[in-house]
Amino acid sequence: LVMTATPIPRTIAMTFFGDLNHSTLNELPGGRRPIKSYVVPEYLPKYTTRAYEVMREHIHQGHQIYIVCPRINGPGGVLETHQHLSETEFKNYRIGLLHGQLKDADKDTTMRQFANGNLDILIATTVIEVGIDVPNATIIMIRESENLGVSQLHQLRGRVGRGGYDSICFFHHTAERGTPADKRIWQMAATTDGFQVAEIDLIQRHEGDVLGTSQSGTNSKIAFLNLARDIGLINRANRDAKNIVTHNLDLARQLIAGIDDITQDYLDKS
Repeated sequence: LVMTATPIPRTIAMTFFGDLNHSTLNELPGGRRPIKSYVVPEYLPKYTTRAYEVMREHIHQGHQIYIVCPRINGPGGVLETHQHLSETEFKNYRIGLLHGQLKDADKDTTMRQFANGNLDILIATTVIEVGIDVPNATIIMIRESENLGVSQLHQLRGRVGRGGYDSICFFHHTAERGTPADKRIWQMAATTDGFQVAEIDLIQRHEGDVLGTSQSGTNSKIAFLNLARDIGLINRANRDAKNIVTHNLDLARQLIAGIDDITQDYLDKS
């Protein structure tokens, strides 16, 4: 049983190439609301100003906010961001700090304070990516989102919208306008569908080695097929093969009769 919400390129490729039965869960869990996603690029500074305004509005309504940073130290890190926002945009609010270098007791205390509603804002690294469930949190801002993979962005976005409230994800980024990184973030904001997220990942990173161990990249043992381009052909081949095996087993056996162990070993390596 293979279960995935944000399949990496190789995983989604294997589900198409492999002999797997698919069950798709495409509805939200009970009580969950769709998350609205917006891009907040540095080249449009008014967007950042408005994002902070919306965050303060949600706090005044009694809700809580995540702000995620891609690193601990240095410019844009969680320590610098915590200090800057505590002195500017959110100087009158209760702010917590969370990252992987804190002692376990300190991390537990901070998370308990946030979960109990004793903090308005939690500024953290990606340690909150999974296993965090605070229904009252309604906004997450992911800073420098161009530095994170789309599956990780999708997981982080899922930290909000868990309590039946209208929720928002702000994808902040510092990429130049029109660059591949800029376009990728706009694509992420346009969908909350995990399968479409996987397709974005697949097109950009490629499926890797479906017959080997590489999880992404163009170094694949499959020389002629392209999963993004040829998905219709792959599905047709799977249906035709299954139909032949089901209705004409003798023909199926004839078609593979010439593939002995040596030939199969060659095909696996070619």
